Amino acid sequence: MVEARSVLITGGAGFIGSQLADHLLQDGWKVTAIDNFDPYYREDAKRRNVREQMAHPSYRLIEVDIRDLDALRAQVDGSFDAIVHLAARPGVRASLQDPLASEEINVRGTNAMLELARERAVPHFVFASSSSVYGVNPKVPWSEEDNVLMPISPYAANKVSGEMLGHVYSNLFGMRFVALRFFTVFGPRQRPDLAIHKFAVRMLAGESIPLYGDGSSRRDYTFVGDILSGVRAALDYDAEPFSIVNLGCGRTVSLMDMVGALEEVLDVEARIDRQPEQPGDVPHTWADISRARELFGYEPSTSLVEGVAAFQDWLRETVEAEADA
Repeated sequence: MVEARSVLITGGAGFIGSQLADHLLQDGWKVTAIDNFDPYYREDAKRRNVREQMAHPSYRLIEVDIRDLDALRAQVDGSFDAIVHLAARPGVRASLQDPLASEEINVRGTNAMLELARERAVPHFVFASSSSVYGVNPKVPWSEEDNVLMPISPYAANKVSGEMLGHVYSNLFGMRFVALRFFTVFGPRQRPDLAIHKFAVRMLAGESIPLYGDGSSRRDYTFVGDILSGVRAALDYDAEPFSIVNLGCGRTVSLMDMVGALEEVLDVEARIDRQPEQPGDVPHTWADISRARELFGYEPSTSLVEGVAAFQDWLRETVEAEADA
C-alpha cells in the first residue's frame, strides 16, 4: 500500500489555502494547515473556510505565526513531502500603509518557512508569488523570461525577495523551489478587500463602488479553480530545481468590463464613485502562460462571467448562513 503524501500549507484557512486543502484531502493527501488568523480580515470568515476540514481524519490545523521560527519548530511536527507557502500580508495598498509589517511577514516569514523546510529536509517548496513583481514593465504579456522587473510597491518588492530567497535555499540546500506568480485570483472565498468581492457586496446593497482612475486599467482575472490546478501540478513537478511560473488566465480585461460582468451576473446596475488613481497600482497585468502550459499542462478554462457566477453563488450562501447564525 502506497503511503499518503503529506503537505504543509501556510495560510491554510485563507482564500486559496483552504480550497487547496479541500482538493488535496479529496486526492488522499495528509494536510497540515498553518494559519495565525491575522485580523487583516474577519476571523469568522476564515474559520468558516475550514469548518468541514476540521472533522477530516487526515487534516490538522496549527495556529501559529510564520514569523516565529521557534514556535514553528515546537508546534509543527512530522515530515512533509512538500510545503505550499501561501501565507502573506497581501495587498499593494496595505503595504504602502505599513511597509515594515509587509516586509516582516512577507520576507521574514518566508525565510522562516524556508529554514523550517531546510531543517526538516522537505524536498519541495511551492511559493505563492505575485504578478505585481512585474510592476510597470510595458512589455506585455508578461513572461518569466523578461529579466526586467519594475515593482512599484513594498508588497511587490517583498515577493521578489521571496523568490530570491528560494533561489538561495534551492542552490545551497538542494530543495526544489517553484515560485508561482498569481494573476488577480477571484472566486468563492475571495478576500473581502479584493475588487470583485468588494464591488459585489456594495452593488447588492445598493451602494456605490469606488473606481480608481478612468476605468481603463486592465487585469488578468484568473478563477481560483484554475489556479488550484496549477498549484496541484506544481506539487508534482520534478524537473528543474528552481522555477518561476506564471499562473494567469492569459487574457486581460478592463476594469469597466469587469464591472459589466458583475452587473450581468448580479442583475444590478453599478453606481460608480470616481476616485483618483492610487499609488502602487499598475495600469495592466497580463500573463504569458506558455511556460505553465509546457511544464504543467496548465490550461485555464473558466471565463470571467462563469467565475463571477460561481463567486455570486458562494456569496449568497455565505450571507444566508450569516443571517441564520
